[in-house]
Amino acid sequence: MAKKFLTLNIGYSAIALAEYESSGASLTMVNYGTASLAAPLDAGNADTVLSPALLEIVREKGIKPGPVAVSLSGQMVFPRFAAIPDSGSDQGKFDQLVRYEIEQNIPFPIDEMICDRQVLGDTANGDKAVLIVAAKTEQVEAITDAVQAAGFQPMLVDAAPIAVTNALKANRGDEGCVMVLDIGAKTASLIIAEDEKLYNRSIPIAGNTITKEIAQALGCTLEEAEGIKRECAYVSMGGVTEDEDETLDRLSKVCRAVLTRLHAEVSRSINFYRSQQGGGVPTKLYLTGGSALLPQIDAFFRDSLQIEVEFLNPFERISLGAGVDAEAVAADAAVLSATAGVALHAAGQATIAINLMPASLLDARAEVARIPFVGAAALLFVVALVCVLLGFKHDVAVEEAKFEAIQGEVSQLQSNQRRIESATADLNAKEAAAAELKGLIQRRSVLGPRFNAICQALGDELWVEKWEQVKKTVTQPVDTSKPGKKRAEPVTTEVIVRRVTIRGWKDDIANFVKKAAAKSEGEAKTASMIVAEKLRENSAIVAESVKVIESSDFGKDGCVEQFVVEMQFK
Repeated sequence: MAKKFLTLNIGYSAIALAEYESSGASLTMVNYGTASLAAPLDAGNADTVLSPALLEIVREKGIKPGPVAVSLSGQMVFPRFAAIPDSGSDQGKFDQLVRYEIEQNIPFPIDEMICDRQVLGDTANGDKAVLIVAAKTEQVEAITDAVQAAGFQPMLVDAAPIAVTNALKANRGDEGCVMVLDIGAKTASLIIAEDEKLYNRSIPIAGNTITKEIAQALGCTLEEAEGIKRECAYVSMGGVTEDEDETLDRLSKVCRAVLTRLHAEVSRSINFYRSQQGGGVPTKLYLTGGSALLPQIDAFFRDSLQIEVEFLNPFERISLGAGVDAEAVAADAAVLSATAGVALHAAGQATIAINLMPASLLDARAEVARIPFVGAAALLFVVALVCVLLGFKHDVAVEEAKFEAIQGEVSQLQSNQRRIESATADLNAKEAAAAELKGLIQRRSVLGPRFNAICQALGDELWVEKWEQVKKTVTQPVDTSKPGKKRAEPVTTEVIVRRVTIRGWKDDIANFVKKAAAKSEGEAKTASMIVAEKLRENSAIVAESVKVIESSDFGKDGCVEQFVVEMQFK
């Protein structure tokens, strides 16, 4: 019997909902719809922008809400490939090594993350090749809560880069070392797949970057620039090529300039993959994602990377239902790749099965699964009681009276028990919901402004590599300002400070410093000095606590600059 289920890919500015049907090893897409979000998605507005977009697809496409497999966009997850020493049968030691790898490479405390891992195989030196994927619990719960608010029940939470990888492997098999570039609105996810190796990087150059550059070049709003991009933008082929239409020529060169920056980041990632993970040279690039639909984008990457380039077709193995328009699917294939990969996961046909379901949802599903067993146990108890009563046949009349009396008591007790259990469950649910809401409000009101304060000081060129909370002992100086006043002893207090490790590519940092110098027209400053000054100006930070405590270069030829800033929030 065919089984139907839903898949939902959640992007930064749009979503795609698809209905699939599986029967044995075959998989068929029977319906789908897409919708734009009213505002860019984040953990704070998921309930107000995601639920309405889902319901819009439900109304337009007639898709009935039900269990759904969800995939999160690349900027929401932290995928890492690691080589873990083989611990043999000692699973506890292996788990400890994986946890250590997560703590070293994920820039947030592990107790604030949802993590999953999968062993992909063995490396050349005998280690275990492990894929680790993590996401912030707060973000995932905000997404799943919004999905449930629209009437859907999340049954698994996947990551879009992993889902796209599954779609690639299912449809194209093993082609050696290949790349997928999933270009979305906010980020472009680069995936390099080779045997048991899997490398993924989220690059902050994508569709929105092109839109901003068009708005700046034409002096129009972002909304107008987005419309222009969708309607007539294309990628210039470079050289002396010019369009007869001056505006179109300008648009094409803006698109090429942005994609040239993206190409540079892709090339850096390839070099990192080859030097740090011992990977091979990619022989083919697959393009997917909503922003990969720019005309001539495949020719641009074919020319710049000097490899074969084609658009990923996620429906070579997955068939289409009779009611699905094949031409529409061909046009929308770039935005449906992740839904196809998640469908393979939900049907048990995926190569990589990562699940980032929140613990709260897993516990709720376990409770529902236990209900039939509790009912069966109660039924067996009643049957056993009846059998015992019927065994006493020496006085039928007396035993029948006892049986009726006991039945009445059992019925009354069961009724009372059900009322108590219902009231207890309702109370527990309300207490849990209140505690969860209180915690979310507290974290949102505190962590959001603090993280935004850091991000505002970094601009687009730098990124946060690590965020640590440290206890520090501070000695207040003796107050000698008033003559004759009794000399007070120094006061030592313990405060909480944050140490933030900040990184950036050398050339990007040079642009960052150049921009700051152009604005201030003052003395030359380093990136760490500029960031420290910006942090001191932020009202959420104690200005005198901001210190740059460490600065270093690393990577090949010192291509990455790193410094550590210490600060105390108010």
